[in-house]
Amino acid sequence: MKRGPSLAALEARVVACRACPRLVKWREQVGRERRRAYAGEKYWARPIPGFGDPRARLIVLGLAPGAHGGNRTGRVFTGDRSGDWLYAALHRAGFANQPESIGRDDGLSLRDCWVTVAVKCVPPDNKPLPDERDRCAPFLVEELALLERARVVVCLGAFAWDSLLRQLAVAPRPKFAHGAETAAGRFALVGCYHVSQQNTFTGRLTEPMLDAVLARAKALLA
Repeated sequence: MKRGPSLAALEARVVACRACPRLVKWREQVGRERRRAYAGEKYWARPIPGFGDPRARLIVLGLAPGAHGGNRTGRVFTGDRSGDWLYAALHRAGFANQPESIGRDDGLSLRDCWVTVAVKCVPPDNKPLPDERDRCAPFLVEELALLERARVVVCLGAFAWDSLLRQLAVAPRPKFAHGAETAAGRFALVGCYHVSQQNTFTGRLTEPMLDAVLARAKALLA
């Protein structure tokens, strides 16, 4: 679905951002060196804006783009195993028109769902520094404000959970757990283990567990 002018303007500013020298250096280094499987591809190697339905009531919030997923393809959770898990689950839940997320031109569209990340650039070792998180936070705050119909946020992992609660000025911040729920302003937050290979390969996060979180999110929207 086409973004409105305000979301499009935000996307343009996100993509052009070079505020964090360490992240700029890393994302561009990954884009130059590439993984062998993608040696012939041109990497996006820029910050990654959110993706989905601008009228979404559900937001899925992750940590940051994957080095050879979003940082390569230019779309969040696209082109890696984390994206395979997430979009397959969104398709099963009725939020996505297809289970695959391969590239920006693969025909994927979301219904009533918006997917984004707390830090818009890929960080080394998937670990943004606190100042990088805070420097990127205004993008997330503006994104939330522009998604006026959003009411439920599924937070993938403790970093996303804590980042969102920090920006919504919730204190004390409830502890993250898989299946945890809390209210924060106009949002209901639901915690979910991240769809990283570290969790999915080890069985810490299973498809039924992910499906149950999305089912709970749908129930909160009903």
